Amino acid sequence: MNARTKFSIGAVIIVGTLVWLGWVGASQSKTYYHTINELQSLQGAALHQRMRVSGNVEDGSIKRLPGRIDFVLTEEGKTLPVSYVGDAPLPDTFKGGAQALAEGKLMPDGRFVAEQIQAKCASKYQATPGGEPAEPSPAKSTTQVQPASVAGPRS
Repeated sequence: MNARTKFSIGAVIIVGTLVWLGWVGASQSKTYYHTINELQSLQGAALHQRMRVSGNVEDGSIKRLPGRIDFVLTEEGKTLPVSYVGDAPLPDTFKGGAQALAEGKLMPDGRFVAEQIQAKCASKYQATPGGEPAEPSPAKSTTQVQPASVAGPRS
């Protein structure tokens, strides 16, 4: 076998390995968004995919256990028990009534195991008693700065 053939075989092996690693990495990093209602209709391979699910954190459902935090997401009358097992601390806005987005996998027992949680503060977006969205209050300045006067050169 000459040097050119050996080089060609080596190049094909390297390029093939890089293509395979890229394909495996891309397929494993896919995350699908599903609603809580859709989870009940998933079948086959769709049940084992990485996914995102959003809903409102049910008041009083947050339980801090060793190695995980359990809570319940609700959406349109449906509930989903969630166990957060990630390393990052939960956001400060994560509390009962907050809207949350959980990313992870659905387990065969119906529990969702999340590795990442994002939360939005629900109180910011509450409607006013008349049904209109609440307007953010304008920032009030407590200090006023007056521009300094510029004096010309004295003669």
